[in-house]
Order: sequence, then structure tokens, then C-alpha cells
Amino acid sequence: QVQLVESGGGLVQPGGSLRLSCAASRSIFSINDMGWYRQTPGKERELVVGITSGDSTNYADSVKGRFTFSRDNAKNTVYLQMNSLKPEDTAVYYCNMWFRIGPGIYSYWGQGTQVTVSS
Repeated sequence: QVQLVESGGGLVQPGGSLRLSCAASRSIFSINDMGWYRQTPGKERELVVGITSGDSTNYADSVKGRFTFSRDNAKNTVYLQMNSLKPEDTAVYYCNMWFRIGPGIYSYWGQGTQVTVSS
């Protein structure tokens, strides 16, 4: 089983920045399907940024130009740099990765990290 450990959440004022980290317990060198999601109470989990085949990076319109996805394969870690944060960005943020283990392909989620944007 793959463990994804998130960190970097917290309280920040509007216009501020945070960087979220998601460290995997297995190599992510060959992982193509991954992304960041967020969820607020009463709402379904929302895709913030996703990586598709061909290493294409797709951002939700609400975060485009403000959030940046990156990865460090040597550290088995992916990041979400969040700039110009707005109160509506407040949510629990989850990283997600798909791993091939044995004959199957499985989805794994981080434990979630709270991001609160408030003055």
C-alpha cells in the first residue's frame, strides 16, 4: 500500500501564499496520473489541478494563474504552490496519485491538509 503524507497547510491572509507538499512512500518517477483536490463542507471534492497523459497540466479556472503544480521525483514529492490566495480557496486540500501495483492500478489519497484564508 502507498502512503501519501501531506503538509504545508495553515492560516494565511488574503493575498498570501502557501506551498503544500505531498510525499509518497513509493517512487513517483513513472507516475503520470496525479493531482490536487479540495473539499469544503457540503460540497463534492473539486479538482484543483491534474496531470494527464503526456504530462499535461490542467488547472481549474478558479486557480489558473495563481496556483502552480510541481514535482520532485528524487524526493517522491509533489507540490502545490498557492499564491494570491482568496477566502474562497479555504478548503481541505488532498493530493491524489495513481500507482501500478502488481496487475492493477490503484488510486491513493493524502490525509488532507486544511487551508484557511481569512483576514
